[in-house]
This record gives sequence, C-alpha cells and structure tokens, in this order.
Amino acid sequence: MNEHEKRSAQHVTVIGLGPMGQAMTRILLAAGHPVTVWNRTARRADSSVAEGAVLAATPTEAVGAGDLVILSLTDYQAMYDVLDGAAGSLAGRTLVNLSSDTPERTREAATWAAGHGAAFLTGGVMVPAPMVGTEAAYVYCSGRKEVWESHLAVLSLLGRPKYLGEDPGLAQMMYQAQLAVFLTTLSGLMHATAMLGAAGMQAEEALPELLSFVDSIGAITRAGEENPGTALDAGEHPGDLSTVTMMGATSDHIVETSTSLGLDLALPLAVQAHYRRAIRDGHGSDNWTRIIDGMREPG
Repeated sequence: MNEHEKRSAQHVTVIGLGPMGQAMTRILLAAGHPVTVWNRTARRADSSVAEGAVLAATPTEAVGAGDLVILSLTDYQAMYDVLDGAAGSLAGRTLVNLSSDTPERTREAATWAAGHGAAFLTGGVMVPAPMVGTEAAYVYCSGRKEVWESHLAVLSLLGRPKYLGEDPGLAQMMYQAQLAVFLTTLSGLMHATAMLGAAGMQAEEALPELLSFVDSIGAITRAGEENPGTALDAGEHPGDLSTVTMMGATSDHIVETSTSLGLDLALPLAVQAHYRRAIRDGHGSDNWTRIIDGMREPG
C-alpha cells in the first residue's frame, strides 16, 4: 500500500470481538485500514491490539473513531445494550450489523439508527470465522443501495457481497433461511450418526459416509433442473422422480428404526409430519416438494 492509499484508507470500528469480530479485524488491518475495537470483556481485544488495532475505552469512543461501525454481537438487543449510551455519537456514521436475529428486529434497528442520524446496513456472513476473507466467503447485505455501494470496498474484504435490496430485513431473512438448512442438516447428521452408533459403528467410520451424502444433496435436488425453484414458483410438483407417498414411507421407516433404537424422535417425527400432512391433503402422487404447502399454511 502506497502513502496515498494509507492516508485515504477508511477508518473502521469493530464492536464485538468473538471469533468472527477478531477475524474481520485481522482482515481489515491486513488491507491497511485503521481499526478501532471495543468489546465488553477487554482482554478479548489483546490479539487484535497486538496486530495493530486500537482499543477504545468506551463504546462512545469506539463509535467516534470510525465512519463505518461493524457490529458482531450475539443479537440485536446486544447492540442496544452497547450503543444506547453512545447514541449521541451515531449521527453521520454507518452501522453494519452482522449479528443474528429476526428480520423484524432488524427493521426496527434500522429505524432506531435512522432516528439517531445513522445509516444502517444489515449483513450476514455465511462462513465460519476461519473462512472470512477467503474466496469461499460471501456476505449478504440489505439496506439503502447508495449506503451499500459507498462501503462496498470494505465489505468486499470480508467476503463476496451479495446485495438483496432496500429492505433491511432481507439479508437477515436470507441469513436465517440459510441457517435453517444448516442447523437442520447438522441435527440430521447427528441423528444418523446416533443410529449407526447404536448398530455398533463408530462416528469415525460413519461421518465420512454421511458427509459424502450431504455433499451430493444439491445435485440430487436439482435432478437435471438448472433451478428447481422455478417449478416451485409455478406451483408445479411433478412426481415423476419421487413422490410424497414414497418419501413419506421412508420417513415412517426412519421413525420406526429410531424408536427401536431408543433414540430421541423429535427430528424424525417432525419430518414424518410434513409428509403425512401432504398425503392427508391429497398430494401423495406429487413430488416431495409439495410438503412446502403445509409449511406455508401450518393450520
């Protein structure tokens, strides 16, 4: 980085120094950005300070140091807990909240920030901390487009930015949707591992086989279609490859097997309920995707 770039590098504040906050700070510093950090437990800033960050004594001092303030906290309530006392310093700043919460709380936070004269972007980093800043990283963002564009150079350092639109709740919605897939898959992996373990197979042997199958699910779901969502949007559920009845029978077998093994039934019963609802509604011959109707109208 030349002297001009050093002088023009944007000063960024990072509030929240869990693994994600520390990783982002490290990447921003490596790119030549001055970074001020604050964390409720100050000792968590030690490694960031050793790498060149400046530790602020208070949230007010931290907010005042950077035009761009990145929040990496437990949830949105934590943002209020930290920043309510620093609200007088928010005017003219941009808050980028990368914390997890509900879309509605995200929209409320955008209104709160605007009330204090601050711009607001919602973000979701879709990789674990060690992968931030790598080619595999991507970040969903939503909020006013001109605000997003003005900070695109910095946000791009964290991962490939994917802008979803003006509604600040959209990035949070996508984040939660991605995590719904992620957490359900993790629970499925552990349930399957427990099933095999009950049959005497160690996790060391079982998990590689199960993970290999997880890797293939995308290709199985597409099954020759470039975008299976197109049929869903059209309300089409052709049952030429798999049907609700077939998949429902499989879910019955999983419940029976899990019962015989004495395992927790919460997950397999939930899956079974989706197929039983679709069959009850007369869609047994449709593709398995028909279970989305019961999710959309659970009553």
